[in-house]
Amino acid sequence: MKKTISLLALVLTTGFVFAQKKTTTSATVVFDATTEKDALPKAENKTVIASIDTKTGEVAFEAAVKNFTFSNAKIQEHFNGAQWLNSDTYPSFTFTGKIDNFKALNLTKDGEFKVKVSGSLKVKDISQELKTDGLVNVAAGKISVSSLFSIKLEDYKITGAPIDGGKVAKEPKITVSADFN
Repeated sequence: MKKTISLLALVLTTGFVFAQKKTTTSATVVFDATTEKDALPKAENKTVIASIDTKTGEVAFEAAVKNFTFSNAKIQEHFNGAQWLNSDTYPSFTFTGKIDNFKALNLTKDGEFKVKVSGSLKVKDISQELKTDGLVNVAAGKISVSSLFSIKLEDYKITGAPIDGGKVAKEPKITVSADFN
């Protein structure tokens, strides 16, 4: 009987803990390095792992580099190559952070909330602090998050003639969006 009660308590506690953290494997990250000279360096990855902790405001995402798709195969090759993201050595990039004004949010009520997010973006084993605006939307108990920010490629040792020649933006825009059920 004691084992049954202990097991039931463990199951209930585990369910409560997991209910605080919502995850998805179908978040989206868009990489937009287009310029006036070239509209092709834009890619999308729809298989990004993302999470939000509804009790602490911690957020995270992890994107596999090889899952970004470009319309031009040559650009995709460069993107995964040694001078760019070197996906064979560094297969993913990650963000871990927290919603700064999380205590002001009420995730039990429907609404759209502007937030500030602070954290660390890790690309090619180089971590850079990142502060950005975000949006949290709650509708019928479902949470969606999104953010748009720019990074400097040179901060992550991403170089090359297309960047220097203006065919690839030195500060591409990154859009992250995730829906949590």
